[in-house]
Amino acid sequence: MQKPRIVLKIGSSNLCNGKIIDKTQIKALAQIISELKMRFDVILVSSGAVASGHTTLHIDRNTLQNKQALASIGQPLLMESYREALKDYAIPAAQLLLVWRDFDSRKNTTFAKDTIDTLLAHNALPIINENDTIATDEMVFGDNDRLGAYVTYYFGAKLLIILSDIDGYFDKNPHQYDDAQILPIVHSIPSQALEQTHSPHGDFATGGIVTKLIAADFLLQRKCMMFLSHGRKLDVLRDFLLHNKQSSGTLFCPADSQGIKTLI
Repeated sequence: MQKPRIVLKIGSSNLCNGKIIDKTQIKALAQIISELKMRFDVILVSSGAVASGHTTLHIDRNTLQNKQALASIGQPLLMESYREALKDYAIPAAQLLLVWRDFDSRKNTTFAKDTIDTLLAHNALPIINENDTIATDEMVFGDNDRLGAYVTYYFGAKLLIILSDIDGYFDKNPHQYDDAQILPIVHSIPSQALEQTHSPHGDFATGGIVTKLIAADFLLQRKCMMFLSHGRKLDVLRDFLLHNKQSSGTLFCPADSQGIKTLI
């Protein structure tokens, strides 16, 4: 029986602070991926190329040309960290670099999906990132959240997990209100929430909650799901996917679906 397919997206703030690549975090991520692969086919969408590049070359990252240069240095460093961590679990690491036009062409999308299908059939982990070395305006809005949504829908998954630097989607801004509460389940997103100003948190983050809501809205409209939780609290993800227990985080799912029960 074919395993259900999921996409895991992790942000730069969980992988690197611009000074060192957090190999302890990458090892923890490799461990939970090995556990998830017992039940699911897993695709990883990983940010962090620019931040990883900045650990080697300390140049101004605020210009497009410098970002592209840093990405070209950092992408192999990031992949080597994943390769080292995954080899303990006998999981080959495979790299795919995509840009938005790869989803504009049915032929390109089919070719990419065929590659991913083959990798998954042989226990490899497809690791996808935006091709920042040639991307232009795509880099501005932290589109790896939306890239993760596209990968989920076009490559045959039903669930996107975004591991971020926030615990979930709150009913109000938790940085401003002490009584802010996580919304555990969300079925629809108000249009005004999708039109707010992008608000990245870390030095290398380029999105914020808005890009995550846009990704969730894209998937909800296509009867798919998204789970948002903190990347430094992997037990939340472990409980959610392996023990059917939601201790934190937000599940975005269509109102007429059975939520995570449709996958497990």
